[in-house]
Amino acid sequence: MPRVLAVNISETTGVPKHEIEKGYFEVQHGLVGDAHAGEWHRQVSLLGIESINKLRAAGLQDLVNGRFAENITTEGLVLYELPIGTRLKIGETVLEVTQIGKACHNSGCAIKRAAGDCVMPREGIFAKVIVPGWIKPGDEITVLEREDWNELPVINS
Repeated sequence: MPRVLAVNISETTGVPKHEIEKGYFEVQHGLVGDAHAGEWHRQVSLLGIESINKLRAAGLQDLVNGRFAENITTEGLVLYELPIGTRLKIGETVLEVTQIGKACHNSGCAIKRAAGDCVMPREGIFAKVIVPGWIKPGDEITVLEREDWNELPVINS
């Protein structure tokens, strides 16, 4: 069963995120307290440990959760194969996938310069919050089928 390995936050942009015990995710915002949260389509970033392990195998052994600025580090789900519009039930929340990958900044991040590659632009995904709530390490991740969407609570924000 796919699950959350870590919830990560940074109070400012341009720095790696650090792990927290649990995070509250608000509709039309994202992770409360995170510098990248806001009313846009990239409220929450997710990256699989499988993607991080590709760079560990290439020799970068000191990678920690949050190093790629992901809010949620996952395990057991190929995130970048999910179609845009996919809804994920994670902990108390529901997230909707809005973007796969992103353009790399300038000449690349510190990881790309050190390793010659960075997985976030290809394998990281972004989502918006559909149903608010808490997410913590160990929470299961369920890909919701479209017929399950009608059972979601209606959030007026």
